[in-house]
Amino acid sequence: MSIGWLVFILATVGFHIGLFGMFKKAGIVEWKAFIPFYNTYLMVEKMELKKHWFFLQFIPIVGQFITLWICIKFVEHFGRFSVLHHAATVFIPFIFFPYLGFSKNERYAGIPVVKNYKKSASREWIDAAVFAIVAATIIRTFIFEAYVIPTGSMEKTLLVNDFLFVSKTSYGPRVPNTPIAFPFVHHTLPLSTSQSYLEWITLPYNRFWRSEVKRNDVVVFNYPVGDTVIREFQSEINYYDYLRAYEMRGGTHDMLFAERDDIITRPVDKRENFIKRCVAIGGDTLQIKDGLVYINNELNDIPPASEMPYYVTLDGKGFFSDEFIKNELNIDPQDMDQRDLLQLQDKPNTYRITLTAQQLKMVQDFNFVVKTSIYPDLNTSGFGNTFPYDTARFKWSEDNFGPIWVPKKGAVVELNDANISLYQRVIQVYENNTWENRNGSIYINGVKTNSYTFKMNYFWMMGDNRHNSQDSRFWGFVPEDHIVGKASLIWFSWQNGPRWKRLFNKIK
Repeated sequence: MSIGWLVFILATVGFHIGLFGMFKKAGIVEWKAFIPFYNTYLMVEKMELKKHWFFLQFIPIVGQFITLWICIKFVEHFGRFSVLHHAATVFIPFIFFPYLGFSKNERYAGIPVVKNYKKSASREWIDAAVFAIVAATIIRTFIFEAYVIPTGSMEKTLLVNDFLFVSKTSYGPRVPNTPIAFPFVHHTLPLSTSQSYLEWITLPYNRFWRSEVKRNDVVVFNYPVGDTVIREFQSEINYYDYLRAYEMRGGTHDMLFAERDDIITRPVDKRENFIKRCVAIGGDTLQIKDGLVYINNELNDIPPASEMPYYVTLDGKGFFSDEFIKNELNIDPQDMDQRDLLQLQDKPNTYRITLTAQQLKMVQDFNFVVKTSIYPDLNTSGFGNTFPYDTARFKWSEDNFGPIWVPKKGAVVELNDANISLYQRVIQVYENNTWENRNGSIYINGVKTNSYTFKMNYFWMMGDNRHNSQDSRFWGFVPEDHIVGKASLIWFSWQNGPRWKRLFNKIK
């Protein structure tokens, strides 16, 4: 049994034993304190609260906080009104309730003491602030969250500095793995390198109202290879890429840990958030041929705003206006660092421009455009620089990749030398099994086997800007417990001022 579950059981026992003593002092039959929900009904009845407060407890997620509020009101009927008393009710009821229930210094004062109590102005502000924090935390954790696009990997579907609403109800609100955390931040405290969460209690993966991720949804998820992080680089250089490069120089895993003091680990819900398009779901077979994605041998839908790099050759007599470049191509002509429009030094009057299909047609309509052709430098990463980093068996690249089968919950896969590099991390890391190779045989959880049954669904995520995207081609499958939510709406966008045309656009 894990320490987290042991703490949970002890806390539950302490809570109900304390409630037993409190019921006795309040004149309620003591043993009824051990019956879930009936005990809160009796508390509501004893305090003469409106009966709807009892029924509101059955609303998923929000109901848990209604139960806390009922307990706080019950504590107030013992004459305990301070912020510390309320905090003790929320965070350590398994200690505070036994004290109220069995201490000779505490008594049930009843409704009169509550009616006679008047809050100070400062206390009103404190209560309002606490309520706002709790409400915002519930919304952010279970309903929707704001997200800002940090990179160009989804262009032109999503642009850098698009502000999104991410729906957490689309696939079912996920229960946090680390419920004890500083509000409104992800994994690191502001102005600090300290983590923003505690791992005293960890919860297993679970969702309310589970719904399936669909092909071509735009999805926010936790970075699958973000379980181990080099703090200096965060997700810009993931730990496993760094380790591979380090091992090529003759180092080892243990040497790297001895050399660096900024290597940390993170639970699933505190790994970096990424946003990509789900191009394949569990059970699909994916293949990429010359940059085109095929799912189950059929060409996958190409997102209308996805972009590709093109050669554009001009006649030397004309050029695109700054307004066209900015407003139609969504490129800042004043940004010297942007790479979506580059003049080629070795080809006169030729430019490398990143375009969507619609933008390509607009460019081709100019009479000074002589020729357009797709940028020829496919296989940009070269063999061996893509998942699963097994050059002996998989000579894959960014634009010619697969075929690869995406694991599905309940499906059985035969394990052999040809596929262990594809599925070992899934089995060992994502599904928490031990893995050993002994004399050419595979042992999972100490048992020799040549097959495995998957416990979760997995997904293949790719950016719409396929030549500028760190995605599943480089780190493999995304487990369902890493799914955060569905990107649903652009509520604001900014580039040297608001991009008015993008406000309140649905994400397709």
